[in-house]
Amino acid sequence: MQQDTQTNWTVTATSILGLGLFWAVAAWIGQDPDILPSPGAVWQVITREAASGKLWMHMSWTLWRVVMAFALAMGIGCALGIALGLAPRLNRWADPWVTVFLNLPALVIIVLCYLWIGLNEFAAIVAVALNKTAMVTVTIREGVRAMDPGVSDIARVYRMPALTRLRHVIWPQLGPFVATSTRNGLAVIWKIVLVVEFLGRSNGVGFQIHLYFQLFDTATVLAYALSFTSVMLAIEFLIVQRWERSASAWRRA
Repeated sequence: MQQDTQTNWTVTATSILGLGLFWAVAAWIGQDPDILPSPGAVWQVITREAASGKLWMHMSWTLWRVVMAFALAMGIGCALGIALGLAPRLNRWADPWVTVFLNLPALVIIVLCYLWIGLNEFAAIVAVALNKTAMVTVTIREGVRAMDPGVSDIARVYRMPALTRLRHVIWPQLGPFVATSTRNGLAVIWKIVLVVEFLGRSNGVGFQIHLYFQLFDTATVLAYALSFTSVMLAIEFLIVQRWERSASAWRRA
């Protein structure tokens, strides 16, 4: 296991270095820093913004919105997914609603939340959470349907209380599906948060990207985008993937 982890890290680092090399060569061939600045030029902007404190301030606002929207979407989505998976009749009634929210464009939800709720933090977080909740619901619902019926039958025979059954029978089998929802959720949510900030917030990485887009400053746009991408990659490799392996360990035992 440790050797596999080291191999994965080596492959990941090599892949990222290859991407950086490709970027450097493309910037050198283009010879136009206004269109594609070099990695060195973007790094200078990152260090400058970090030294001034602006980078950390805007990244912290974006990360806070990601965490709040993610927690809201996962909480509601998991509850709905379990309910719909266990109650086929309820699922028949609710499935059209889930399908609508699953296919509704993110931009439409964001604009409507800003129009109905206002240009505030609550509207921003609700807009992001609504865009992800349906995806979580569908994934968890399919996880409930894929559970081992024999284990569920044993729980019914022994008349397990609902909370005990949820904790010891349902939730362990849903671990891989929750992990998948977590990975997909983080990948989608932070991108939608940037759009929310781009359209209606006065701080955050998305706001900075909007600001420097208006100034045609490609280097600073890339600096903020890559900085927050690095944070999300660190969360993916250090937290999410480890938890996913742990959640799926019982299947390999």
